[in-house]
Amino acid sequence: MRLRLLGFLALAFAPIAARGAEPVTIHLGWIGAIGSWGPAIDAKHDLATHRDKSYRLELLHLAGTSPMVTALAAGELDIAPLSFSAFGLAVENGGLDDLRIIFDEIEDGKPGYYSTEFLVRKDGPIKRVEDLKGKTLATNAIGGATDMAMRVMLRRAHLEEKRDYKIVETQLGNMKAFLIEGKADLVAPSPNFVDAELRAASRPLFTQKDAFGITQFTAWYARAPFIAKNRAALVDFLTDDLRIVRWYLDPANHAAAAKILSDLSKIPADKLDWPYTKKDWYHDPNGMPNLAALQDNLKHQRELGFLKGAVDVQKHADLSLVKEAAARLK
Repeated sequence: MRLRLLGFLALAFAPIAARGAEPVTIHLGWIGAIGSWGPAIDAKHDLATHRDKSYRLELLHLAGTSPMVTALAAGELDIAPLSFSAFGLAVENGGLDDLRIIFDEIEDGKPGYYSTEFLVRKDGPIKRVEDLKGKTLATNAIGGATDMAMRVMLRRAHLEEKRDYKIVETQLGNMKAFLIEGKADLVAPSPNFVDAELRAASRPLFTQKDAFGITQFTAWYARAPFIAKNRAALVDFLTDDLRIVRWYLDPANHAAAAKILSDLSKIPADKLDWPYTKKDWYHDPNGMPNLAALQDNLKHQRELGFLKGAVDVQKHADLSLVKEAAARLK
């Protein structure tokens, strides 16, 4: 009788304990108001049915993927959008062997979608990659995804840095001036640019797709202990994320989505006809990252000397969360 009474009390009070549990705080990193999912997801609070119930969302803005890795290691971030290059280095040099890929963000080179363009002056003498011998090339980050794509294309033309060409590092916002003013002969002003003056003065020499095929440009990563401790809340979070991502990808919502991005980025809405369309990079509506592409991207990173050893992508993937989230929305 005593055991039955204890069992009854446990069942009776279990719902009360669950209702009284504090929501899990999820710290999500983001880099750009356009490109990173964080700000766009945060702006559609009305579609996040689990928010402030099983989880709370706090956004943390950082300048790039390298600070993201540092924040992950310090426990200041729970989920970080990382480029494939930052992921490889985080595992190899950062000691984050417990890093797990959990959600897609950007894929470059998906057939029918945008791929990052490498531009030369429209009226200039450069017609082929081989013509870049002796020239100056601009990159926004040595060892970054676009930087490596550029090196791959030049290596195929038997050109190597320092011996055959020079690389200068500058911010994305400076790419236009560098090309037009002749400070660089090749630039990659990603993300998808809309500057009419730059478009008029330049033409693409090649794209990132030409170098890598499909690039798992950025994806969301979390550490295994955080996933294990907060699995239920993370599935709720990713369920809300998928619902919101699909809202943005729906052409019927394009005008409203452009208005949201305009408010976030301060770019006029009429200049934002490209996000979440075929003019944009690919965003998977099921949140599924392309692991085969990611493995191939890491292979190129190693061949270029930016990664010493091999990183097994399958070992560092936990797609069970997003699969469960997607199944809820069917």
